[in-house]
Amino acid sequence: MMISRLVALLLAALALIAPAAATDAGLAEIARGSGTPDIPGLKMIWLAPWGDVSRAHPWRNIIVHQTEGPAGSARGGAEAQAKNPTRRGVTVWVETDGTVYWAVAENLVPTHGDGANRNDNKYIDNKATFRQVVRDNSIGIEFAGNYPDVATGPTEAQIAAWKILVKVLRARYNIPLDRVYAHNWIDYKDARYCEGCWLATLARVWGE
Repeated sequence: MMISRLVALLLAALALIAPAAATDAGLAEIARGSGTPDIPGLKMIWLAPWGDVSRAHPWRNIIVHQTEGPAGSARGGAEAQAKNPTRRGVTVWVETDGTVYWAVAENLVPTHGDGANRNDNKYIDNKATFRQVVRDNSIGIEFAGNYPDVATGPTEAQIAAWKILVKVLRARYNIPLDRVYAHNWIDYKDARYCEGCWLATLARVWGE
């Protein structure tokens, strides 16, 4: 059951691998703007608008998280984050239907990650990440829906949204492809599954 789901997700992801160059150029232009822009292909709910990108926090990394919440929980998480931006959580939340919630002003730093304490090279070479990829320099993205089975992967709608969102984030903050990380790549986490690993891997494959 799990294998067949992963195969289906892989096929869905492969169908998204060849973006048009013109589309990428348009996204890059939008990504450097301000306010609450319409981003083609994304259903974005703006709880906090973009400001002048030159005044944004100097994000250098992207960390992909998955929350142990049911379908529909991203909105509640994002709204709670918007009311208390520096609480434990992230800047951007993604619902199972692909809806993206931008919850926190980009000059504020939510509490996420556990200090980049992974140094075992289990998933990636941790020389450059150990104690270095932390909340103060990393924008966090939370994907909802892996409850009650934490090993449940992202939905096809989330994969499609991530395909666009990761390009927007990288273009807006000039983040290199090799600075897109899964939570479990840099922090010791729940041993039952690899949090964010599938999505971070897809982002790197798409960017090659």
